[in-house]
Amino acid sequence: MQLNSTLELYPDYTVTQLLFKDVKNAAELRKNAMEGLVQGALITPSMIVDPFQILVASNKAVHLQKTGKMKTRSLFSEIIFNLSPTNNISEAFKRFGISDSDSAVYVVLVYPKEDAVDASDIVSKINGQQIPVDTISSLSDAAKIKKFYKVSPQEEGVGSLLDAVICRMAIKDVM
Repeated sequence: MQLNSTLELYPDYTVTQLLFKDVKNAAELRKNAMEGLVQGALITPSMIVDPFQILVASNKAVHLQKTGKMKTRSLFSEIIFNLSPTNNISEAFKRFGISDSDSAVYVVLVYPKEDAVDASDIVSKINGQQIPVDTISSLSDAAKIKKFYKVSPQEEGVGSLLDAVICRMAIKDVM
């Protein structure tokens, strides 16, 4: 159900990804996240192509935190910001953060290995059905993703949508 990964650049950090559908309390979750009561990133699954996209954003967020160069206030908001192809923080939260009306939530927890986090705490706060993370494509909106990341049909013909998205995420700081 959940996916646990070690960050490549920071092997002492673990990323846990959880996916929920039929969520009934998105407004409450969003409010709790904004108040810092949820120690995780709450993301709308419709904008996620693959769990690897989350790992890339998480790796970059931990790196920016370690080097003191974060553009947002927390590691979890930095993950959401790093998913975006633009440098507009409010746009990133609008596109990738959950909204009060969302019926699905992608949860990302990042923590040092020695601080093993019990995911059951956040699972208990979500009024919805947990589903395997590798079923993310069933909740993704490919058309919306292509439009937001400006993926051309020619580009998609050469590689995958995931490749195009990761490329946009990676180059936003150099454009």
